Amino acid sequence: QVQLVESGGGWVQTGGSLRLSCAASGRALSLNVCGWYRQTPGKQRELVASISSGGRTSYADSVKGRFTISRDNANNTMYLRMNSLKPEDTAVYYCYVGSMRVDWGQGTQVTVSS
Repeated sequence: QVQLVESGGGWVQTGGSLRLSCAASGRALSLNVCGWYRQTPGKQRELVASISSGGRTSYADSVKGRFTISRDNANNTMYLRMNSLKPEDTAVYYCYVGSMRVDWGQGTQVTVSS
């Protein structure tokens, strides 16, 4: 059974930082593409960042230069470091793993106040 457990969300003021974690079990993050989506009410889920099995990273234009995705293969955990946060970054953030078969975390709320 695959489990993705996110943590690290919370409330922060504009300009602040947070680091999200996604601890995986039952599936190796290092063997798959994985990453982070976010969703706000009434909007489609948006791909924020991804990292391939080879370590290539990709970011949405809206977060380039501010967010960094990384992966700790030994601990089967993925991270999203978010700096210079803006109110428009407020969303529920979901981690995922896979492409043909996708497993999701439960989501963690990030709220950025102005």
